[in-house]
Amino acid sequence: MRFATAAGGITAGMQNHEIPVGMRVVDASGAEAGTVTAVQEGGTQVRPDLPAGIAEMLMARGYVRINGSGALSNDTYADESHIAAVTPGDPGTVTLSVGRGQLYRAES
Repeated sequence: MRFATAAGGITAGMQNHEIPVGMRVVDASGAEAGTVTAVQEGGTQVRPDLPAGIAEMLMARGYVRINGSGALSNDTYADESHIAAVTPGDPGTVTLSVGRGQLYRAES
């Protein structure tokens, strides 16, 4: 997977050193979407708490788990198609290409 960075560069993959746990997440409108709580590369055996079909798709592609804030009380999951940019820093920011309501939401 490859993501554009805010500085115009490219980061490859969703490896833990590129999108670390604790990174801030904002949606396409700039609204706070939560914090990265896990990153799994494609081909993982770690199953997200999502319905069958969606979970297996994310396991194959790789995903970022986001601890929701505000109206999102459940964890949400983003795959590479949901990520527009990654801005390194402390804690850094993952910018989504979609609104937070378009992410895959964990089952309650």
